[in-house]
Amino acid sequence: MSESLQSQLEKAYFSSIIEINKGEIVKGKIVEVTSKDVVVDIGFKSEAIIPRNEFLFTENLDIGREVDLLIEELEDEEGRLVVSYQKAKRQSGWNTLVSQYDENDLVDGIVARKVKGGFMVDIFGVEGFLPGSLSTFKNLSDNEILGKTFKFKIIKLSKQKQNFIVSRRDAIKVEKEKVRQKLWEKLSIGDIKKGKVKSITDFGAFIDLGGIDGLLHIGDMSWKKINHPSEVVAVGSEVEVMILNFDKENGKISLGLKQLTPDPWQEIEEKYPIGSTVQGKIVNILNYGIFIELEKGIEGLVHISEISWTKRVTHPESMFAIGDTIEAKVANIDVSNKKISLSIRQLDKDPWDEIQGKIEINSKVEGKVVGFSRDASFVQLDGGMEAIIYNKDLSWTKRVNKGQDILKKNTSYEFMVLDVNSEDRKIILGLKQLAENPWPRIVDEYPIGRMIDGEVTKIANFGVFVKLEEDLEGLLFSEEIEEKDKENIKVGDKVKVKIIKIDPKFSKIGLSARIDESEPENSPAD
Repeated sequence: MSESLQSQLEKAYFSSIIEINKGEIVKGKIVEVTSKDVVVDIGFKSEAIIPRNEFLFTENLDIGREVDLLIEELEDEEGRLVVSYQKAKRQSGWNTLVSQYDENDLVDGIVARKVKGGFMVDIFGVEGFLPGSLSTFKNLSDNEILGKTFKFKIIKLSKQKQNFIVSRRDAIKVEKEKVRQKLWEKLSIGDIKKGKVKSITDFGAFIDLGGIDGLLHIGDMSWKKINHPSEVVAVGSEVEVMILNFDKENGKISLGLKQLTPDPWQEIEEKYPIGSTVQGKIVNILNYGIFIELEKGIEGLVHISEISWTKRVTHPESMFAIGDTIEAKVANIDVSNKKISLSIRQLDKDPWDEIQGKIEINSKVEGKVVGFSRDASFVQLDGGMEAIIYNKDLSWTKRVNKGQDILKKNTSYEFMVLDVNSEDRKIILGLKQLAENPWPRIVDEYPIGRMIDGEVTKIANFGVFVKLEEDLEGLLFSEEIEEKDKENIKVGDKVKVKIIKIDPKFSKIGLSARIDESEPENSPAD
């Protein structure tokens, strides 16, 4: 070989060898793969040999694949080129990270491994620290975390130290806020949305629409009256709701559930005309009446006064039970306030229309005592009509404080009809009127000034009641008792008293124990 040809070949050989420097990243092609090594041609005088374990087993190691390598040493003690695939990958990843991302940016990363206090996250081949307190992985297993890709927020990025810290918790907040903004942008009144019941209050339920919460008010849950939202929805349940209104500035959304179904009150007057007879189930009983469900979302009220023409109803629950099916007549419909008034008593004729000739004043009737009030007793007559007898009409002579002193409940007595008032629907009875008024006789027999022996029956602050004869008492006024005798008087004592006042109109006799023995005694008229 001539000298010139050899020189040309050497020049060509050396010109094909690239110049490389320590710390430089160069590209090469895989030319051979063994179980231990990967051989890469980087165009240098010797090929680079990289340990197989620097590559993930899932990576593509096909012949001809181009990879980046970091030059660690041009020659080791044995004269071999020393390179690193992982370090090149980390350096390249770091360069990508710092050139494209800043603190507070979101980035995808793979949870590589667990370490003390948290996790290491691989981003572009560079590992950053994820503190456990910022991970949100508390209730997840290792299989659900390690090797999985998540979105993270870079909360600290140190270019000098080439390390960074990420947060999954803050990334979730950012992602949620983005979702919220998208949801707000897509909201439109009348839209139907799926949501999950987040919480329940007395006035409604809060529904999570997938990032933003709306209020489903109790009034928009059902066309029928409900007492509490829990009757319709439950925490954790999924519901479809309608967007009724929203205020993006104040973050408020009004939702509706009943609006997804037709309003049952439309054409209600045609469906249940006034005067028609309807049938329904009792769904609620209150002190003032009973509620009857005519259909889903439609309830009518039978007021306590519309239960019976003749009976005095004070406790509807004693006559009806929830779940009972009953008939009633439509008395009135208030569409604007969604109210239907029903009547049970109007299913029958009003007995007051035929009262004339059946019950007359001064006639005698028989009735059963069914109840008491403070100043009167209630009596049920034959035919079911109810009458009233006041305490003052129970006895001519006794001071009656309550009807129970004379009458017994569920016991029948004969009475006299004192008044029939059709306008006020009231029949007034009397018991004492069955006997002759004794007061003309009493006035004659107990003239003022008469002295008589009596028996103490009751002691009050204002005086002492004294029995003068059977069913006749007088009041011995407190000021008409000698001071020395006041503390010694007791029930059952015999006392001598003088008539000082008599009032037939109010059935009262006034007595005095201050007696002058020299004073002449008035005797009853002959």
